[in-house]
Amino acid sequence: MSNKRKHISNIRHLTSDIRRRAPIVPDLLQSELRLVFCGTAPSRISAREKAYYANPGNQFWHALHRVRLTPRLFHPQEYPKLLSLGIGLTDLCKTCSGNDDELPPEALEREALKKKIRRYKPKLVAFTSKNAASIYFGHKVEYGLQNETLNDTQFYVLCSTSGRARRFWKEEVWRELADIIRLDKTAKLR
Repeated sequence: MSNKRKHISNIRHLTSDIRRRAPIVPDLLQSELRLVFCGTAPSRISAREKAYYANPGNQFWHALHRVRLTPRLFHPQEYPKLLSLGIGLTDLCKTCSGNDDELPPEALEREALKKKIRRYKPKLVAFTSKNAASIYFGHKVEYGLQNETLNDTQFYVLCSTSGRARRFWKEEVWRELADIIRLDKTAKLR
């Protein structure tokens, strides 16, 4: 077998192995949520804690509370309680953890996310970074409400809450999302 064929065979095996793994942090999804947050992948700390956005330097939970999407500050281990608020959580990569630049491209499952959106029919999916949204859409994106839809689901792109992305932080982007969700702007959402 040539080196090229061995390499392709190894990639196929790795891809198959990655997709067979159990999710590091399970999806928090149910039918017709008003909002689903989608990240790229769990951080190493989130993987260890088995909870979304568990790194103490990540501002996700603080941002949710500051923009009043949650009535109080939730701790990462309380993430299942978001369902009662009509909020869900998922990632593009469910089986690997780490920084975006460390993830194997074959672990980023755009099609799996599309299937989840078709199945659960959330009103809006908010990507928690431009990188996650760009991977999903296959092109560069700007912050805010996107023109693309999937059936009746709309998409929104947020700035990352990661401590590594602090210089790109714009709370007004999160506030705009919260206003859309809170006011249930039916002209924009369904």
